[in-house]
This record gives sequence, structure tokens and C-alpha cells, in this order.
Amino acid sequence: MIKINKTPNFNVIDEIKNLETKYSLSDTQKILLSTDGSITNILDVLKGTVNIKTTKQEHHKANKDIAELLAIDEGDEVNYRVVIIRRKNEPLIYATSYTPLKRLTEEFKEDLTRADIPIGRILKTHKIESRREVRSIEIKETDEELKKIFKTDADLLSRTYNIIHKDNILISIEETFPISSFTYDLKTS
Repeated sequence: MIKINKTPNFNVIDEIKNLETKYSLSDTQKILLSTDGSITNILDVLKGTVNIKTTKQEHHKANKDIAELLAIDEGDEVNYRVVIIRRKNEPLIYATSYTPLKRLTEEFKEDLTRADIPIGRILKTHKIESRREVRSIEIKETDEELKKIFKTDADLLSRTYNIIHKDNILISIEETFPISSFTYDLKTS
């Protein structure tokens, strides 16, 4: 479930420094947690072309928490999607998203519900001008489902962010990966 961070002065750099009081994070982990760009593009560069496997996709009416998260009315229709971003069969990132359907064009909605297209690629295909606003970064304990997916019981790094289009939340996303992943640092010259 996506966590709502109501801290008005959330600062990504400060939050990463806070996490580093508990864990030493690699440069790559810090980039994945803090980027305001496409995770898919970053993973394509780091790992080679990635794809997604959609494990759940459903439409339902927004409850109070989801309505608040997306700045929509309670009862509005939302798309809930769970995907695993992967390279071949190696799971890289587990992601959940909520999208208010009333804010999508029919073409965008078709691509989103068609399943296995990364959101970053859908935005690019439809030439959607948007920005990403990181709302939270945290370390959390894994659960049974993620232990099976990632084949580890390591703690998880997680970030929640909104994709903003025309001053409205187009999509709210939580991305999670084991702290034991992406542990390599970038080469320095």
C-alpha cells in the first residue's frame, strides 16, 4: 500500500542522509531512490533493456485514503497495478501504482491497462509532459510475497512518488527493492 507522506518540507537529500545513519547506500541505490526521471531508463542503462511483468491490475473506487493520496473524490474510479520490473527473469524492482482514470486519455488508458508496458514508456509514447515528485523514502522489512519474488529476506528500500501532469497527480507509485540489490558504486574518474 502506498504511504502518504504529509511532510511539507520533505527533502530527498536529507532523507537519504538519514537512511545512511542505518545503512551504507551505494551510489546506484541513492540514484534509484532519488531520481525525478524514469526508473525504466536508468535500469535500461544499468542492466540492459528491462521489461515488466504485471501481476495484478484492477479498477476500483477510491476509498478515503486513496482519494486523499491522488487528490480526487472518494468513489472515483482508479486503476491499481502491481508490476515487477525485471531483466530477463531477474526481478529488479517491485512497483505498485494508483492512477485516477478520469485524468487519462483513452489511448493512455488502453496502454496502461494493456499491462506489460512500463509507465515511463507510456508517458514517452504519448508525449506526456510531466514531472516526478518524490514523497517518501524509507527502509522497511520484507514480507512473504517479496521474499519469494526477490529470493531474499533482506530489508527493502522503498520510495513513493507522484507523476504530476498539468498540476494534477496523474499516477502515484511505490517502488521497492532489496537493500542487497544495486550495491555497486559508480566509477569515479
